[in-house]
Amino acid sequence: MQRLVAMPGEYSLIATLSPLRHGGYDPTVTIERNAVTRAYRIGGEPVTVRYERVADGVRVTAWGPAGEKALDEAPSVLGSFDDPSAYRPVHPILRDLHRGRPGMRMTATRAVFEALVPSVLEQKVTGREATNAWARFVRRSGEAAPGPFDLMLAPVPEAIAAMPYYVWHPFGVERLRAETIRRACARAGRVRELAAMDAAGARRRLRALPGIGVWTAAEVTRVTHGDADCVSIGDFHTKNLVSWALAGEARGTDERMMELLEPEAGHRGRAVRLLEMAGMAAPKFGPRQRIRRIAHI
Repeated sequence: MQRLVAMPGEYSLIATLSPLRHGGYDPTVTIERNAVTRAYRIGGEPVTVRYERVADGVRVTAWGPAGEKALDEAPSVLGSFDDPSAYRPVHPILRDLHRGRPGMRMTATRAVFEALVPSVLEQKVTGREATNAWARFVRRSGEAAPGPFDLMLAPVPEAIAAMPYYVWHPFGVERLRAETIRRACARAGRVRELAAMDAAGARRRLRALPGIGVWTAAEVTRVTHGDADCVSIGDFHTKNLVSWALAGEARGTDERMMELLEPEAGHRGRAVRLLEMAGMAAPKFGPRQRIRRIAHI
């Protein structure tokens, strides 16, 4: 089944959907030059969706039981309801970046578990640890996705909730994060309701779950709700990135980050995304954080 979604004006499919892939070896998402393919679930039903940039928009093709629902959701996923022209950057660096990347939209997938589990894995560890854990878990515990692509589906939340915490140990995930994921999955019905809530309400409900704080809630709603003003408080790299890019300060705090972003209110999350896409990074000092080995703990 297939549908064409018109995307008027300048539009970048890759810039819009790249936040959906968790690492280069993510078995649920592939990114090509002009196409993105992802495998996920809608209400527990599997689907594989391919988004291809064509001259008059984006051609969306779906396979699997949830195919029709995925086609209905495609405009939101592609960011068709986001209006980047409403952003008037104040900082000159952001003005230049916004002018140079007018096609980036904020995706709103409404696929909560697809974002929640990888975000919990990213708590307090290096990005490499988290993305490796996600890829290995899905390949070991998931199932083949529908369609002609070599993609995998993560297990349904109910199945993850039934797994003992030590199932995660071979993937480098300690008990704390494993239990956070299990508890969230045990409340699958309540968590799925977040898709119909506004971003602020969704973050409040997420933070009511044990082990999920302000950072994780922001990471989730940034992609599930397309919140252009959402900034991840508590992220080690983001506060330094913003402080360095906008003030030339190699190290920052969350308070300093929000102070620098205040003139961009309403689009602070978009501003951070533009800085990330530009490949900016604060200077690095000291040794790199060691990757922990807990598989046999």
